[in-house]
Amino acid sequence: MNTKINIQGKFPEILNAVVSVLALGAVSVFCYMAGYSLIIPVLLFAIGVHLNFFQKANIRTFLLLGFLLAILLFITHGIQVYTTISHYYIPVAAFIMLTMLLFKDVQLSFVMAFVCSAVVSLILSGGYGMLFIFFIGSLTGAYFVREARTRGRLITAGFFVSVVHLICLVLLTPHEAVLSTKIFLHHIVYPLLANGFISMFFVAATLKIFEFLFGVVTNYSLLELSDFNQPLLKRMILEAPGTYHHSLVVSNLAESAADVIGADSLLSRVGAYYHDIGKIMKPEYFTENQVRDVNRHDFIEPTISRLVIFNHVKEGIELARKNNLNPVIIDFILQHHGTSLMHYFYQRSLEAAHNGEEVNEEEFRYPGPKPQTREAAIVMLADSAEAAVRSLTEASPVRIEETVKKIINNKFIDGQLDECPLTLKEIEKISSTFIRILSAMYHSRVKYPEKSNGSHSPKSSEKTKSQLPADYQERDQDSSA
Repeated sequence: MNTKINIQGKFPEILNAVVSVLALGAVSVFCYMAGYSLIIPVLLFAIGVHLNFFQKANIRTFLLLGFLLAILLFITHGIQVYTTISHYYIPVAAFIMLTMLLFKDVQLSFVMAFVCSAVVSLILSGGYGMLFIFFIGSLTGAYFVREARTRGRLITAGFFVSVVHLICLVLLTPHEAVLSTKIFLHHIVYPLLANGFISMFFVAATLKIFEFLFGVVTNYSLLELSDFNQPLLKRMILEAPGTYHHSLVVSNLAESAADVIGADSLLSRVGAYYHDIGKIMKPEYFTENQVRDVNRHDFIEPTISRLVIFNHVKEGIELARKNNLNPVIIDFILQHHGTSLMHYFYQRSLEAAHNGEEVNEEEFRYPGPKPQTREAAIVMLADSAEAAVRSLTEASPVRIEETVKKIINNKFIDGQLDECPLTLKEIEKISSTFIRILSAMYHSRVKYPEKSNGSHSPKSSEKTKSQLPADYQERDQDSSA
């Protein structure tokens, strides 16, 4: 029985491995039939082993990168066999820019830049000069789009790819007589100058398609999801305004904490926007949306309350899928509570138990899974910390610091951070960031003295005002004027 389960669990890995072998075989056959060097499939195999050995990519990632490389290979083959245009028009940099945008990994982009440049040079017999021009130009494009969030950044990347191409060409061909010849200008210089902009247009036109095919989300898609005109966010603003405000605060906390530890801040912010989207189905059952201090849970059994609270995760996932949200965002909805215990309803159930009736703690825990990424863990901690601090009657800086540290420590002890790659040092930085922001947002304020229609004498009024801080006295003078 256990053997059967193990085989079923490893079936996707076995399938991916078989597909990888078949893909390498297909590339080998294609290179043989087209008369290209068989070192190309050997190079691809070596790169796959390298990435897997250093745990930078699994077989699925290797297949996706191989798919990009296959498209470049067929473009190169088509240009060589069926056209007479310059080979330097081939947008090698576009595929490296796509790799950076889709996978957000510098090392993967570096490896992909070398492989793509080498493959194109081998097919075209372009020599080391072509390899180095495409390689350095591709790296330039990748580095410029690394944190790209605007179209302007993409245009800038295309411009600098063209500039670097020209610089590399001049360094490889220092003779002015060669550089100024008409053939050299038309067949090498002009194509290389245009190459960066061709790459930029290619990325802009195909990025959405590759996002869909690869099932990933880029910064551009995240920015689209952060628009509050998105249907789900618009519903939350109208139907659950308290949850909307809570999500805004959590997003600020998560984004700042992610910045501090070097995680994906934009992904953390957008994930925080959607993490509680399921509450719009029954907003009145959640504290932040309740008015006039009427708590509906006071009139129902704790076990029913447990189901209602549990369902906001399930309903959030259903809403997200109906609205075609990316699985990366759905993971925030699924994981933002981990397997945490609902202490309040668990305690109420214990108090309501009669005649030694046992209450199973596991029934009051969220189904999970626990956060699998740093970003999901940050949102979980921000969600709990914000809710706890908001419930404080006196939010002094000391109380806020104690509350935040207690919440994060309890999550750690409960094992909620066991499956994410956060380190203790990063957790400490997250805690400090939360304390700083929440202290600024929820700190207590000085109360102005009330006036009783002239009952106070001018002397007493002046005495009262003198007890206020200097900045409040200045405001009072300004308002009197």
